[in-house]
Amino acid sequence: MITLRPANERGHFNFGWLDTWHSFSFGDYYDPRHQQFRALRVINEDWVAPGQGFGTHGHKDMEIFTWVLEGALEHQDSLGTKGVIRPGEAQVMSAGSGIRHSEFNASAETPVHLLQIWILPQAQGLAPRYDQVRFEDSELRNQWKEVASPSGVQGSIKLFQDVHLHVARMDAGVSLQRDLEPDRHGWMQVARGSVELNGTPLKAGDGAAIENESPLAVTSLEDSEVLFFDLA
Repeated sequence: MITLRPANERGHFNFGWLDTWHSFSFGDYYDPRHQQFRALRVINEDWVAPGQGFGTHGHKDMEIFTWVLEGALEHQDSLGTKGVIRPGEAQVMSAGSGIRHSEFNASAETPVHLLQIWILPQAQGLAPRYDQVRFEDSELRNQWKEVASPSGVQGSIKLFQDVHLHVARMDAGVSLQRDLEPDRHGWMQVARGSVELNGTPLKAGDGAAIENESPLAVTSLEDSEVLFFDLA
């Protein structure tokens, strides 16, 4: 069964410096029908204006994963980490027992477009940590690449939860297959372009919850970027 989460039905706020869309309840957006999906708690699609960003603030007990689509995001945290996240780089911050950080558009000229994803951790009170891994376009192009996993296999970034995140950058007309085990659940998020998932059309910003359906066939209708979450 595929349950569509249309892009234009997400929560939306435009604060001038931040244009943000929420797939699940977040902040001032509350929808009892869309609280989370399995351990997947937040998918926010953000456009941050040049030179703007999120000032220093705190988090606890959350796996916070960032995937930049365009531009560059500057990060700084209470662990002493400083860095810039660019397209193709997976960043995760385990908030654990508590961490403070800031995120700003690294450019004074162009917006940064990103997905910020929150995943409920397998346990509370974990030691806070930061990690960042770069993937080449050739690893993502027209194939599934596991960019995050519970064990950090094959160069993926480690998550403290039973979630496997795969990304594909698909040229127009490409078809990719995935299997979903009977006891697993899937979520597909279209970051760019448009695809068909087992005949169901999905466009940029759309999400889809997947249960009791396998195999999965994804066909790009134009150049597209897709994230697929395999969840317990």
